[in-house]
Amino acid sequence: MKYSIITFGCRVNQADSLAIEDALRSRGANHAPVEDADLVVVNTCSVTASADQGARQTIRRVVRNNPGVRVVVTGCYATRRPDELQDLPNVVRVISNADKDDLVRLIEGDGAEGDGPCGRMLAPGVAGRTALTLRVQTGCEESCGYCIIPKTRGAGRSTPLPEVIDRISRAVVAGYKEIVITGVHLGSYGRDLSGRASLADLVQRLAVWDADVLFRLSSLEPMDCSPEIVDAVAASPRLAPHFHLPLQHGSDRVLARMRRPYTAMFFHQLVDRIHSAMPHAAIGTDLIAGFPGETEEEFEETTGLLRDLPLSHLHVFPYSDRPGTEASQLTCKVDGPTIRARGGELRAIGHEMSVRFRRTQHGSVRRALTVDDGLSAVTDNYVKVALEQKRSRNEWISVRID
Repeated sequence: MKYSIITFGCRVNQADSLAIEDALRSRGANHAPVEDADLVVVNTCSVTASADQGARQTIRRVVRNNPGVRVVVTGCYATRRPDELQDLPNVVRVISNADKDDLVRLIEGDGAEGDGPCGRMLAPGVAGRTALTLRVQTGCEESCGYCIIPKTRGAGRSTPLPEVIDRISRAVVAGYKEIVITGVHLGSYGRDLSGRASLADLVQRLAVWDADVLFRLSSLEPMDCSPEIVDAVAASPRLAPHFHLPLQHGSDRVLARMRRPYTAMFFHQLVDRIHSAMPHAAIGTDLIAGFPGETEEEFEETTGLLRDLPLSHLHVFPYSDRPGTEASQLTCKVDGPTIRARGGELRAIGHEMSVRFRRTQHGSVRRALTVDDGLSAVTDNYVKVALEQKRSRNEWISVRID
């Protein structure tokens, strides 16, 4: 069987897709372009209405180019509105997030033989990947007013620490030199496990790993980025000096309406602490433009805060109503043109920040992992650089940034 996987959304979805691919290949399936595949798995996101629309459009385009293909849909959109996907052409099955780990077995039928998603670990370079994204946690029990994910991912569930260590060990043996640790609410890792376990415990284990591997933490909520984690990253060459800390807004009034459990000052102090300990660290964030009731003054609080922070990149999302969320019931919605204008202004600030951060790296020598078939490399602090000479993929090199 020939397969292809299309992934939308977050790093957790990326990790889930890699696990599905491992399971398919362990059963003898071969990767193929979408237009030649017998089976296409579409792993959806539902964080915004445009994400839903993108998934539907992609499925229709896949079928136009490959009329005989079987399409299996999973992910957050598949969990939230399976009815909207089941009726699309060539969709043979819609599988919720709760059953995603068993996707391959389910589409084969009960009793199928072969390894599960955690079976054989594929080597770097398969299907174009170099770093491995490893999911250690899923689900979320926070109550952010705009977010539908707790309803599509369910309660927080952590992979036991011995199992995480085993997966990492097998990944290192398979040849991976960089592993991205991810979760839907990564900072809650371990809270559901019996005995003492936390993200800080996991980070401490990674900090002293005896193989030459780099661990990169995925998105981490500001309130979960503890001093212990910051200190561990600053002290260990095994941990990438790279943080992604979703701010969402720079006004305390809007943060309260969003039900985000921190203030703008807390975020400012956290970023200052990281930058003081690691001036070379990449620090990125997420922002929502046009949250219901956002005034011009509140928006300017965000832009003012951003200009005071040593951030390296921004991800900007225009606010989108998600039915079933608290924010969708709020009045005083911001009009579309204003949302787009504010989003554009935030992206412009983000571009300035990215350029400023890259300029601070000029002349520095950083460790980097070669990607893109050896034509470029990504540094430990998340700067992608073009190489003057082609190298082998998945090779550690030292680069001078010019």
